[in-house]
Amino acid sequence: MGHTFPGTTVPFGAVQLSPETDTISYEANGKYNPEVYKYCAGYKYEDKTIVGFSHTHLSGTGHSDLGDFLIMPTQGKLQLSPGIAADTKSGYRSAFSHATETSEAGYYKVTLDDDNIIAEMTTTTRVGMHQYTFLKADETHIILDLMAGIYNYNEKNVWTYVRVVNDTLITGYRQTNGWARTRTVYFAMAFSKPFISYGQKNYDAPKAYKGFWRKFDQAENFPEIAGKKIRMHFDFKTTAGEKIKIKFALSSVSQSIALENMRTEIRDWDFERVKNEAQKLWNTELNKIQIEASEDTKVNFYTSMYHAFINPTVYTDVNGQYKGLDQDVHMATGFTNYSTFSLWDTYRALHPLFNIIQPSRNNDMIKSMMAHYDQSALHLLPVWSHYANDNWCMSGYHSVSVITDAISKDVYTSDANEALNACIATATHRTYEGIGEYMDSGFIPAEKSNISVSNTLEYAYDDWCIAQLAKKLKRQDVYENFMKRSGNWKNNFNTATGFMQQKMADGTFKNNFDALSTNGQGFIEGNSWNYTFFVPHDPAALVEKMGGKTIFAARLDSLFTMHLPDSFFAETEDITREGIIGGYVHGNEPAHHVAYLYNYTNQPWKTQYTVRKIMSMQYKPTPDGLGGNDDCGQMSAWYIFSSLGFYPVAPGSNEYAIGSPMVNKAVLNLENGKTFTIDVIDQSDKNVYVQKVLLNDKPLPTLFINYTDIMAGGTLTFYMGAKPKK
Repeated sequence: MGHTFPGTTVPFGAVQLSPETDTISYEANGKYNPEVYKYCAGYKYEDKTIVGFSHTHLSGTGHSDLGDFLIMPTQGKLQLSPGIAADTKSGYRSAFSHATETSEAGYYKVTLDDDNIIAEMTTTTRVGMHQYTFLKADETHIILDLMAGIYNYNEKNVWTYVRVVNDTLITGYRQTNGWARTRTVYFAMAFSKPFISYGQKNYDAPKAYKGFWRKFDQAENFPEIAGKKIRMHFDFKTTAGEKIKIKFALSSVSQSIALENMRTEIRDWDFERVKNEAQKLWNTELNKIQIEASEDTKVNFYTSMYHAFINPTVYTDVNGQYKGLDQDVHMATGFTNYSTFSLWDTYRALHPLFNIIQPSRNNDMIKSMMAHYDQSALHLLPVWSHYANDNWCMSGYHSVSVITDAISKDVYTSDANEALNACIATATHRTYEGIGEYMDSGFIPAEKSNISVSNTLEYAYDDWCIAQLAKKLKRQDVYENFMKRSGNWKNNFNTATGFMQQKMADGTFKNNFDALSTNGQGFIEGNSWNYTFFVPHDPAALVEKMGGKTIFAARLDSLFTMHLPDSFFAETEDITREGIIGGYVHGNEPAHHVAYLYNYTNQPWKTQYTVRKIMSMQYKPTPDGLGGNDDCGQMSAWYIFSSLGFYPVAPGSNEYAIGSPMVNKAVLNLENGKTFTIDVIDQSDKNVYVQKVLLNDKPLPTLFINYTDIMAGGTLTFYMGAKPKK
């Protein structure tokens, strides 16, 4: 499902333990290898082999990293290379079949066919637990591949260190240079049975300087290993049906704390207990929303909730320490520090969802963003926060949206003025992605940036967020400045064509405009057809600019019904025809609010029809059932909101636009102890049109519901029908 890993984790877990079906290189002949894109999560459903099980993954992203500490059990002659998929006997990889694969929340199991080994795994927050059931053999090996990784390339491993403490425990660390430029992960690995022997192979290129470690034979049974490219093996004898278990703990701080994480979270070798506890944690989280719906809707809904609760990930160790952006060790006092913030995606619906059903966690996430800001040498809030790094991926600075949304809803418990100051500093950092030009001209000239239009539109929305925050905090001068800036989207709107377009430094629109093309038009992950509707903070003004409600609705109709030429797909790596409806690209985020814009016209029933169509077409209970990348939970959060019947068009506002619910009934068990119930009368596949909506038995006066109404508890009742209520 759009680069989602099938393995095991606990909600928001630091360890995400999952099979890798191949380890292909990020580069081919010194250039980007497009094939690697299929391996963003390490696992590709169509593949027939598994190369091992690694402990860190990203969920549904369109770029990648991680895949740390790959473990693979084998029997027979030792092989330290993974070999090739066409011939599994060529290396330590194994054939497998989906028929023997089990993937549940908190548990993964598969049979490795080559040696008939049963592999099972479960996790706690910071520890992965493996259980391998072997046949009788004098030569049983557990491989630890410290070279393997996702989006790997020749120089990605900066350094690896391993210390064999005794015959059941090893510790070490790995430093990589990838999407996260400076990433060090420490580990502790314990075996349930002592190994008889162990060894390593160093695949580093020969160096001019060899040092005096050469006095030792480091290949066999040598307890301290260091190098860039290392694979290790641990050797056992096994009886038929014997189980060997592994506990593998991670830390961002040190080997000793990785060991402390392990000893704190898994004290014994009871695999079933750890699995049951992981599944209990998932049940607690998934029960925060209880629904009645068709079987397919239930599967889609709880799969979406599972995906929504994978990221962001816990980054603090059990003692409260974590490695900060300044590469120093910090203590998270009074909060849990989180990493993996894919904010260009998740500000839209995931964090707004957390404000309703995970407010305490979202509060901690914003405290983590503020810690990131404090430690940043550039004094910027996170753009894409990733293991004590910012990888700077995607446009805008959408931390400000998440912060504003939480403060506007009284979710954030720290100093709101300090948070506003961080937002202002980020929004006025002149040297970042055209902000200087944006501040001076009200747009980013096409000559200065190949994503000038995207950035201008996203900055304008972020500016509106800052203005809302300033208004709440009664900082009038800040409010006025940023409200003025929030209108900058108008500078890229060409009234002659009715589209958002690139503008040159001299104020003229760039020639060779193509509203369908995703290349060279000033947009990121989208085209002008999708991005022209990106004014979530002021749809009424956009409607007026386009010529009024009737013309605007007709433009939306065109978006959802047009036919895209094949050439469109030739230049988009991450979207296939299945991920679109007309020209609307659901598989990429910029237009996620667009189906709800009919609510700002005289034809709101088209929102109801369209969101139901998107839910039916883009979300299916199948291995390829998601019409694009999940992007750390954003696609899933869209589905959760939409199937409940409302959506946050402009996070930072307390309003949600009404859509068309897919559930028959839903009960939101809120953290404040209250429950908010959604009742849907006459729900069916045909009855997609809302006839009336009652809030606590009183008619809802508009097509919007307020955050305070939800959090106060109560009942929202939808009456559905087969014909539009005009």
